[in-house]
Amino acid sequence: MVPAVLLSVALVAAALPARAEPPRLSLPIDCRLGVDCEIQNHVDLDPGPGARDHQCGSRTYQGHNGVDFRLPDLLRQRQGVAVLAAADGRVLRVRDGIADVSVRSTGTGAVQGLECGNGVVIGHPDGFETRYCHLAKGSIAVRPGDEVKAGHTLARVGLSGRTEYPHLHFSVHQGPSVVDPFAYGAPQGACGAGRSLWRPGLSEAVAYKARAVLNTGFATRPLSMEAIEERPEAPTAEAGALLAYARGIGLKGGDAQSLTLKAPDGAVLATNTAQPLSRDQAQNMIFAGVRRPAEGWPKGRYVGEYVVRNGGRVVLSRSFELDL
Repeated sequence: MVPAVLLSVALVAAALPARAEPPRLSLPIDCRLGVDCEIQNHVDLDPGPGARDHQCGSRTYQGHNGVDFRLPDLLRQRQGVAVLAAADGRVLRVRDGIADVSVRSTGTGAVQGLECGNGVVIGHPDGFETRYCHLAKGSIAVRPGDEVKAGHTLARVGLSGRTEYPHLHFSVHQGPSVVDPFAYGAPQGACGAGRSLWRPGLSEAVAYKARAVLNTGFATRPLSMEAIEERPEAPTAEAGALLAYARGIGLKGGDAQSLTLKAPDGAVLATNTAQPLSRDQAQNMIFAGVRRPAEGWPKGRYVGEYVVRNGGRVVLSRSFELDL
């Protein structure tokens, strides 16, 4: 016979709801992290006016409530990159019809109240939701009430809402609370704590990067950020000038970028070393180039070498090549 006190305790325990279990997440975008997309921003976990990501780093900004999966340029966005359901669930809400235009052109006032742009919200067990923002106008392939499985195509990456570059803003919520998929249940102020909600096979792909290289390439004239977004055409043997360029993201105050362009025989054709950054920057670019010699470009493989140093230590680097 079970003692009355123990029976009472057992009944109370049975009546308590099970602890909510968040969904395990697949990658919500059809790209290869570190190859043709990068994580630009993480969730801001600083409760005050500052900004701090789950590693106590600066890969976020004040009030940011999701993870930004950024495409390298507008050309890649126009080619079409699918947005995928991160977990099984039911479509709760969708919004479409907002133009794919950078807020650099329209101003933020044009999207007030529509910051997410075109979007999809999916419901999951225990009150969890995943939300997908900045989707391409006219690309949403689901409607409220649809049941979806992880990996189901929802839409394409766009430029709608409050954004300056093509990316997917992906966020996880439980009721009114924002959930960091990299640090579920982390104590406030902890660094590198909590539990990752990403499926185990994604641990390497989604590994935290303090900095990253978003673009490298070659061009025939000096570049701006806007020109890099349009992906300059690769130079040919008839080009009047040859430039190498690189764009880094998540750069820190004190970072000094340098870029070197080398000829097929290894000779340095041009080099450019920028002054150390005075503050953290979400993105920054550099290029180095030279005019075509009178005898024309020697045939062979040209190499660009991008290096970022901080305090004399190499913190980021990338080599890239062009055959002429």
